[in-house]
Amino acid sequence: MKQQLTVIGGGAAGFFCAVNAARLNPLLKVVIVEKSSKLLAKVKVSGGGRCNVTHACFDIATMSRKYPRGQNFVKKTFHQFFTTDTIEWFKERNVTLITESDGRMFPSTNSAATITDCLLREANKYGVEIIMNREVVAVQKEEAHFKLLFNNNHSIVSDYVCVAAGGYPKATMFNWLLQLGHNIETPLPSLFTFNLPSNAITQLMGVSVEQATVKIVSTKLAETAPLLITHWGLSGPAVLKLSAWGARELAAMSYEFNIIVNWVPAIKEPELRSLLQQYRNQLAYQKLGSKNQFGLPARLWDFILKHCGIDTNVRWADLSATSLNKLVQILNQHGFKVSGKTTFKEEFVTAGGIQLNEVEPHTMMSKLQQGLFFAGEILNVDGITGGFNFQNAWTTGWIAAKTIADLSVTAI
Repeated sequence: MKQQLTVIGGGAAGFFCAVNAARLNPLLKVVIVEKSSKLLAKVKVSGGGRCNVTHACFDIATMSRKYPRGQNFVKKTFHQFFTTDTIEWFKERNVTLITESDGRMFPSTNSAATITDCLLREANKYGVEIIMNREVVAVQKEEAHFKLLFNNNHSIVSDYVCVAAGGYPKATMFNWLLQLGHNIETPLPSLFTFNLPSNAITQLMGVSVEQATVKIVSTKLAETAPLLITHWGLSGPAVLKLSAWGARELAAMSYEFNIIVNWVPAIKEPELRSLLQQYRNQLAYQKLGSKNQFGLPARLWDFILKHCGIDTNVRWADLSATSLNKLVQILNQHGFKVSGKTTFKEEFVTAGGIQLNEVEPHTMMSKLQQGLFFAGEILNVDGITGGFNFQNAWTTGWIAAKTIADLSVTAI
């Protein structure tokens, strides 16, 4: 009789576990159980619908430092399946990944459908059964097997179970796993944007700055990266990275805190002051609003001038010392009050999950229940934006698949 692997969750980690296990052991029956009507939902929407598959980082120590939680864990898992393996795996299936200037890697088609189609083809090729709209509400260990109970009162029996259900936003959603003896780190949002209610800067929605430094006041948290102004506040890599590193600190503040934005981080305050003094002489008859010398978007420059009380028609020669001081301050230290956050349902990432000391990183098997495995975001592992969370999904999914395939071959 065929042994069975049941994968709970039809996302990136779940699919990667399922298709690889089925490929590595053709005698293993593999079933994916997805509670919703959507498969690979995050894959479809990530990277603006292009799917940020991984990151072009090929040093494990460097890569591991991109994970606010789980650094030591991924250092061990990456030795078995790393970015190079991800690139090669997709290449073998005629999916070429290309690298952008910031290291993010996307399919050459610039379409997430290339990745979802690839995974669905693999599932079809190796006979992976997919059950939709079926939520697992309990997993019971019965001697050498597991009994999975569904929300429709049906159940199935499986030899192996891989939980790849993604990140749960509420601790109560982990209850069915707690019943197996596991413990969790309380889940909290990660990768969210900062809300600036009623702040006039939101009128500049869509404006982006190539490099800005965002610092959270009264903390050590600061990031220098691209910054995007939205209709609700601030977003972009600088803010998303900060939200990941500060997930627990910011939650403790109830998402009410002050930030300082440096719009020209490459120029220190004394040098900036000196430059502005030079412009008063060199650009004496030029209007401040006609062009800025810092490469900032024109709309943002005008906003900064008005915020400083400077008329855009004022000539550089007529810029007062008081206005110059104000301009230096705002360019280097523009303060904002953050009140709340915005998360996106499909791209929501959690900090928290199954405690890592209860999972063996070399096999992804539970240390408490033989035959129970974990993969992806259900674990207390999360990375900053840039393809790092998907790499964790591919890595942990592959390790679980390889382990299960080996165990099931031995058992035959």
